Amino acid sequence: MTRQQRRLSRIRNFLDLERAGKRHLPRPLHGYVANAAEDGKSLAANRAAFDDYSFLPRALTDVSRISLETELLGKRYAAPFGIAPMGISALSAYRGDLVMARAAAQAGVPMIMSGSSLIPMEEVARIEGADWFQAYLPGDRPGIEALIARIQRAGFRNLVITVDYAVPPNPDNNRRSGFSSPIRPSVRLALDGLVKPRWLYETFYKTLRHHGIPHFENNHATRGIPVISRHVNRDFSGRTHLDWDYLAMVRERWPGNLIVKGILHPEDARRAKAQGVDAIIVSNHGGRQLDGTIAPLRILPEVIDAVGDFPVMIDSGFRRGTDVLKALALGARFVFFGRPFNYAAAYAGEAGVSHAIRLMQDEITRDMALLGITEIRQMDMSRMRTARE
Repeated sequence: MTRQQRRLSRIRNFLDLERAGKRHLPRPLHGYVANAAEDGKSLAANRAAFDDYSFLPRALTDVSRISLETELLGKRYAAPFGIAPMGISALSAYRGDLVMARAAAQAGVPMIMSGSSLIPMEEVARIEGADWFQAYLPGDRPGIEALIARIQRAGFRNLVITVDYAVPPNPDNNRRSGFSSPIRPSVRLALDGLVKPRWLYETFYKTLRHHGIPHFENNHATRGIPVISRHVNRDFSGRTHLDWDYLAMVRERWPGNLIVKGILHPEDARRAKAQGVDAIIVSNHGGRQLDGTIAPLRILPEVIDAVGDFPVMIDSGFRRGTDVLKALALGARFVFFGRPFNYAAAYAGEAGVSHAIRLMQDEITRDMALLGITEIRQMDMSRMRTARE
């Protein structure tokens, strides 16, 4: 058994990944990945929501053959889950976006590249199967049009527009951990890196040596500012005026599948469908935006009722195969995981991400067998009861 295999053998679930990520990453970077808004009420609500439901298994069912295959937006995937968009992941792991995209493509699941990533989208799009890109809309129409044109030229098929970021969230927890965007060089920052030698060499040093200081590459049609800078400020202004007319403009100009991420209110879901989007992702940004927000799992049934037979996906707070199956029973077509895959890439690169995908596939397969189902489409409310029933 190789050293890498021995390290991965200690990772048995996504909770192990969180602990490994905390041990591996410098304090500011772990603070950024783990960050939740203000008092963490949204983050806690996301996890607590799964306790609202209990399973009702069936016995003596032949479960010798189980399939996780799932169709979504005209494509078949090997499992009903994928990797959510995560910014600056190339600081958590060496070439992080490429690492996650390759592992996801090999496993037959989607990975959504983040608009706040540090590797040009064109490099990631060259990986066969890497055809999802998430964007935060720039604040002006020419900027939006130019960004959409670039995404299309790169070859992406699915465009995800995140709409719950009109203004940045309260930065107090990030500041407490020493993180800022861009990162400000300091003696404390240097010390934070020195006490994590594996990350310092395998990620930071190799990145500087082979690629120089990373930049925000994909927020706009042109290259953005460096991710580490003492004097340059990142411009978060300009989004407060964005409204449904801008989404209509995106729909008019984008020829592929258009997905809206960050929907919670059923009326917003209904309006997005009416404007011609192809799917929505019910999400509270992993509890990173507005504290005290309802958990996506709790509002999911109302959103499904609002849009009917329409592709609804979900993220925020998912950690177990049982979590995935509960969302599917409530009507979600697909589930996305964020932080655990960031930690997997940080801890063991592409091998870590592949290991995490297999762990989740194994969990879902085992849970389906114990429930007495053999195909994803069989997971519905007949297999669950609410906690009050």
